[in-house]
Amino acid sequence: MNGIGPEILLSVLSKNLLPENCVPLVYASYENLESTKKHLSMSCELHLIHSFSELEDSVINVLDIDASGAAVHYGKRDKATGKLAYHCLAKAVKDLNQEKIDVLVTAPINKETIQSKNFSFMGHTDYLNENVEGSSVMMMVSESLRVALLTEHLSLSKVPSSITSELVENRTKSIHKTLQLDFNIHQPKIAMLSVDPHAGDNGVIGNIDNMILAPCISLMKNEGVLIDGPFPADSFFGSMKYKEFDVVIAPYHDQGLIPFKTLSFGKGVNFTSGLKYIRTSPDHGTAYEIAGKGVAKDTSFLEAIKLAVAVYKNRKATSKS
Repeated sequence: MNGIGPEILLSVLSKNLLPENCVPLVYASYENLESTKKHLSMSCELHLIHSFSELEDSVINVLDIDASGAAVHYGKRDKATGKLAYHCLAKAVKDLNQEKIDVLVTAPINKETIQSKNFSFMGHTDYLNENVEGSSVMMMVSESLRVALLTEHLSLSKVPSSITSELVENRTKSIHKTLQLDFNIHQPKIAMLSVDPHAGDNGVIGNIDNMILAPCISLMKNEGVLIDGPFPADSFFGSMKYKEFDVVIAPYHDQGLIPFKTLSFGKGVNFTSGLKYIRTSPDHGTAYEIAGKGVAKDTSFLEAIKLAVAVYKNRKATSKS
């Protein structure tokens, strides 16, 4: 609650820009949302509900989560707000699993303050992977680019030993299925970036690309997957090579997210693919340094809502065909 999450959420929901037939439900402290609204002089109306039967169209429905002493102190980290964030997330995920809600769009969390005996994860994605059916893959999505990750919030020193043939094949096939079912791309074209500089230079720099990525790519090609690589990452985006593919798979976090955020920041969406239920999030963090100042841009949060609804409609259409 002390980051920009509440204000971008209220900003988006007060503009009536949501997709048709989308009824928003906010899991939050009603009192803290009212405080944020007053602080930023917003005129939107919050509709407090206690059950799903009370949901209304064209209003900001709020399912009140007990603040438990977590007051709004813009830009300041504290464990009380982290605890509140966890309770909001846990309740939303429970309702998602029970199909009381159709999609989940999460606001940014502070990964330090949310840590507790109940939440010992590196972020939303890891928590969802543990608590929602399926096997999650982090995918960043914008109008012109999709980037998926083989490894996510992992120390760079641990990346090489984590990249196994099983991981590469399982994640790539999951991404392939996601593009077909969630994005309606019947024959998706996939690019795989290399782990080492220059794809290892035939073993001069390293052997992961030759020994693991290349054989996996060859195997999946023989199975009918349209995949190419491993491509040296340093020139891949600057040369516009990414425009030839429906998704780019990056072996580690910054390798994929630095170019993605450079090209798409503010309009990108974090999509958790591979799960039974749909979850999206904006492409930025809590931004404590600008929280409460009324200058945070809400475009990425709006795009996250639009993508969640679009994927939901694609899945519904696929299930009927």
